Amino acid sequence: MTTATVPFHAAPGRPAALSPPARAVWIDRLRACLTGLVIVHHAAITYGASGSWFFKATDETNIGLTFLAAVNQAFFMGLFFLLSGALAVPSLDRKGPATFFADRALRLGLPALLFGFLLGPLTVSLATAPMEDILADAQARILEGRFVLGPLWFPAALLVFSTVFAALPRPVVSRLQVPPFKHWIALALATGLAALAIRQVVPVGATVAGFQLGYFASYVVLFALGIRAARQGWLDRLPRGGLVGAVAAGLVALPLLPAVLLASEAPRFETGLSAAAVAYALWEPLIALGAIAGLLLWSQARGGRAARVWGWAAANSYGAFVLHAPILVAVCRSLDAVGTSHGAALPLSIVATTLAAFGLTAVLRRSALVRQVI
Repeated sequence: MTTATVPFHAAPGRPAALSPPARAVWIDRLRACLTGLVIVHHAAITYGASGSWFFKATDETNIGLTFLAAVNQAFFMGLFFLLSGALAVPSLDRKGPATFFADRALRLGLPALLFGFLLGPLTVSLATAPMEDILADAQARILEGRFVLGPLWFPAALLVFSTVFAALPRPVVSRLQVPPFKHWIALALATGLAALAIRQVVPVGATVAGFQLGYFASYVVLFALGIRAARQGWLDRLPRGGLVGAVAAGLVALPLLPAVLLASEAPRFETGLSAAAVAYALWEPLIALGAIAGLLLWSQARGGRAARVWGWAAANSYGAFVLHAPILVAVCRSLDAVGTSHGAALPLSIVATTLAAFGLTAVLRRSALVRQVI
């Protein structure tokens, strides 16, 4: 998740509006916005969306926030994997396998360990301990060596993906045309079927070594797709018509899952082959297809606008991702302690956490040693 410095070069005949600038500002823009969506997602769970998080301010389920979280879940981490796969290609080509792996181990493995042994236990204490005992509770958890992976499952998984990628032979790839729209629909449906198969063994919400494997079909597909797209130069020549078609497909699919769930009695979508489970597995990749296409359209069409601002945000986005959990929990618990209504606390917690996480990262990154990691 380091700042993109390797441009994707525009292909002849590509519409000018979608031609990425030399610093790949559109990637900076997406990475910063996706980190913001991570904060939004966890704040939504805090205040009523279904899902697992360190601190929940209410036991009541908010249908609107749950739907927001479901839509977000369908694409936001997958797009992180897509961009990571695309950026891994020039990095591996430039550094070679050994240096590439060492760099990934430092930038991905070390933050996961630091969070797991320090920030993770602190976050648990912030969420569960009496206010006056938080520091003592956190110290006890840290000294006991209680490892809490939390949201740092992403760099941990990305380290595994990157290791496999570096170990594979690098093929000589001939430049092919961007696949037609129907191929993307077929890939989305195939990904959904793969997710459905995995969920018969590992249901949605179940974790294995900190990883929710029920969602990993799309992560593997999108990471591999990012690699293929970078090798083929597809990201420079995605046809506007295909992107618009993908957005339309996502919008058509959007109401289908709620319709199936409302029509089902006591729907169970986490596992099994019920209508709800099948609908959820196929709905997610279609939503991802539409959302990712829409974000690509938006980000690339804005060209190099506010490049310096987005460059700063992208440079600090990984650190903000690493730091956001204890900050968000502390902010939400503080708002809860003073009796802030949930309707007001949700936007306040998002804004405060975003500013604090990005700002603290910017301060920490003044150190050259910290910049080598985040």
